[in-house]
Amino acid sequence: MSGKRFTEEFKIAAAQQVIEKGYSVAEVAGRLGTTTHSVYAWVKKYFPKTPQATALEDQTKELARLKKELQRVTEERDILKKGRGVLRQPVKMRYAFIKDHQQVWSIYRMCSVLEVHPSGYYAWLKQPLSATAKRSKQLSGLIKQFWLESGGVYGYRKIFCDLRDIGEPCGVNRVHRLMRQEGLKSQRGYRKPGYSKGYQPIVQANTLDRQFNPAQPNQAWATDITYIRTHEGWLYLAVVIDLFSRLVVGWSMKPMITKELVLDALLMAVWRRSPTNKVLVHSDQGSQYTSHEWQAFLKQHGLESSMSRRGNCHDNAVAESFFQLLKRERVKRKIYSTRAEARSDIFEYIEMFYNVKRRHGANDQRSPKDFETFYEMKLACI
Repeated sequence: MSGKRFTEEFKIAAAQQVIEKGYSVAEVAGRLGTTTHSVYAWVKKYFPKTPQATALEDQTKELARLKKELQRVTEERDILKKGRGVLRQPVKMRYAFIKDHQQVWSIYRMCSVLEVHPSGYYAWLKQPLSATAKRSKQLSGLIKQFWLESGGVYGYRKIFCDLRDIGEPCGVNRVHRLMRQEGLKSQRGYRKPGYSKGYQPIVQANTLDRQFNPAQPNQAWATDITYIRTHEGWLYLAVVIDLFSRLVVGWSMKPMITKELVLDALLMAVWRRSPTNKVLVHSDQGSQYTSHEWQAFLKQHGLESSMSRRGNCHDNAVAESFFQLLKRERVKRKIYSTRAEARSDIFEYIEMFYNVKRRHGANDQRSPKDFETFYEMKLACI
């Protein structure tokens, strides 16, 4: 098996499945269609156990300790800043401050800073509630129920109407205040990332013309870009899909939407498939695909370009359908703190599940890999 079959990005992500996800080397090798020797080599290369690595680990632990200490000092400063007037108030006022901010800071940290004992705070919590507090607690339960029934999209005005319909007397401002205390918010949209147009584009004809079911592998590939939201910012994903089996033969993930993103995905596809015939590569008219570098790469590797009509997403329906599956089945079920976390999870979905396990309606309910294996068996029998 050629050493150039997999890109550097692919090898690192595969090694991470062993180191971070806990998969065995044999399982990763089996699902990715490579040898255990290759996976061992990748793990050894990208995650070596050397004295330098040990020293780096010690430095990391020390840095983590210092960060924890800095977090403690920062929290104490913020608590004092927020509650500077509470220290002069009676103990019950301090308890109320702790209760109001227990979602922000730890209870023990606030008790230490505000000079009260945690046991006293918990004893105060067990005291009988006033009539107003009981009513607010009852309304909060109803508000949360209606909010959950709406799928987490209703705001305080619609929740107020739901309460009014069941005969619960309550003001709209009180609903707003209780929802804010519970951290319940309406579902709001977010802006899609902007795209900048490059220089004079090179637009090709729609040669594919929605012929999404070629007779054999490596006749037609579809490629497109999507974006994944993380707390660090956007992570862009480009994929190349073989239309015969819907197998993702190439992908790349980067923090910026550049020409290199789509070129790396196509390079992975060329290395993995090594096509001997001219392959039709279909894309939209994004600036990455209309660039001179993209067209030069296609020409260099004997590939033919095809492009969707402007603004017509149906011309590239297979790639759009894959992104819809990815986001519905994986991305929207997670909250990614970092791009690295998102990258690892998406790699696992594509290479460890979608390509080798997930049944596909266009493949007679076989996975893309199984469908190609079945095709090869039929050819061998002819």
